[in-house]
Amino acid sequence: MKRHTVEKIGGTSMSDYAAVRDNIILKNGGAAIGKAAGEGVYQRIFVVSAYGGITDLLLEHKKSGRPGIFALFAGSDEEQNWSEAVDGLRQRVEEINASLFEDPEMLTRANAFIGERLQDTERCLSDLERLCQHGHFELEGHLNTVSEMLASLGEAHSAWNTVQLLRQEGINARFVDLTGWRDGEHLDLDDRIRLAFADIDLSKELPIVTGYAHTRAGLMKTFARGYSEMTFSRIAVITEACEAIIHKEYHLSSADPRLVGEIHAVPIGRTNYDVADQLANLGMEAIHPRAAKGLRQQEIPLRIMNTFEPEHAGTLVTGDYVSETPCVEIIAGRKNIYAVECFDQDMMGVMTSYDRTINEIIARFKGSVVTKDINANTITHFLANNLKTVKRIRSTISEQFPDCDIQVRKVAVVSAIGSDMKVPGMLSRAVAALAQSGISVLAVHQSMRQVDMQFVVNEKDYERAVKSLHHALVEVYEHGEAICAA
Repeated sequence: MKRHTVEKIGGTSMSDYAAVRDNIILKNGGAAIGKAAGEGVYQRIFVVSAYGGITDLLLEHKKSGRPGIFALFAGSDEEQNWSEAVDGLRQRVEEINASLFEDPEMLTRANAFIGERLQDTERCLSDLERLCQHGHFELEGHLNTVSEMLASLGEAHSAWNTVQLLRQEGINARFVDLTGWRDGEHLDLDDRIRLAFADIDLSKELPIVTGYAHTRAGLMKTFARGYSEMTFSRIAVITEACEAIIHKEYHLSSADPRLVGEIHAVPIGRTNYDVADQLANLGMEAIHPRAAKGLRQQEIPLRIMNTFEPEHAGTLVTGDYVSETPCVEIIAGRKNIYAVECFDQDMMGVMTSYDRTINEIIARFKGSVVTKDINANTITHFLANNLKTVKRIRSTISEQFPDCDIQVRKVAVVSAIGSDMKVPGMLSRAVAALAQSGISVLAVHQSMRQVDMQFVVNEKDYERAVKSLHHALVEVYEHGEAICAA
């Protein structure tokens, strides 16, 4: 029986090496699953993210949309933009290296490792830019490859550094580079993982693995910024791990502590993959849904832990968990949602035709649908996209249905989520709590499975809505250390 764990370390945690070393690596990470104390360092595989902020500089800022090297290279009309961004990135990674390596020789080696890859990258981008000035070559056809190449740099940097630092601590760490850098083989993800782990002895070696893996299909193309979670998940499945663990800078809590206050937010403790999917739909990924699928199918439990509270068991996610007592486990939501409301008197009786066409238009522009509602003559999609994309979707729908009255409105979605919320009167309590806070509910959605209730509100009411629902549905119960102990 396999006894090892596969563990992923998030970017913010990676930026604090002392916490990673003391709270994750050197701490007996296997204690929660019954390992002997001596096995605490080995029998573990670590998949690491790039240092905090680095992937934003490489691609684009995840929240603000500020362009990184990729976005500048893909869309800039001025030659200097992307090359200046490369210089800025080089300066930033060398600052990180200087904060980690006191020994001048090690610092030189660290700068040389990432410097060589940055130099290769800059040369490739320059060559591609010149090539695409020729009429027979279009930049658009190469952008997916460019994003893959850039994404690989962040995890290669953090993984290589971590290996060198751990070796200084006397740990037999091993750099497992899945980025395919200068590798002519185009393998699928599973084959690349099998090849990399073929000769690794987990009882004596501690693999530090790049969160990015080069694949034939392209991880970035398929999973966007969730690529490291897919790598993590497939490693756990292929190596038959007994548990998968994600180390973040915060607990998976009943709400965002920054909104409801740290004294009111409580770790969930136990939940299931269904709840994790609902969170992912709101952009609050505990794990990417496609990554969760493999763990769920192989019945590998997922534990989400707080790097900075290593004594807490965190939250355990399994496929079969249902809370003993029906309750709300988390209040989550999303701002910057655009409601695209399509009203047409002729829709009555041919709803499926309208719906199919509108869905195809949204898919064409890569629209991200958070939720939708339908009545006799109206279909409203709530989209988590930028305004430019929403305007394109609206324009195309208008061309297809000239008589359709299309309204676009910026809103927020707030959800109450739990593995079992079959409590009579819960919906009325939630609506009453919002009303008492002076919040107008624009739309309400509750599925028959009763794992979530969604409330659409004005964007300005988002924070108050989260606080109101958390107070009414979570804080009224004294849950203690966790809603359900892991």
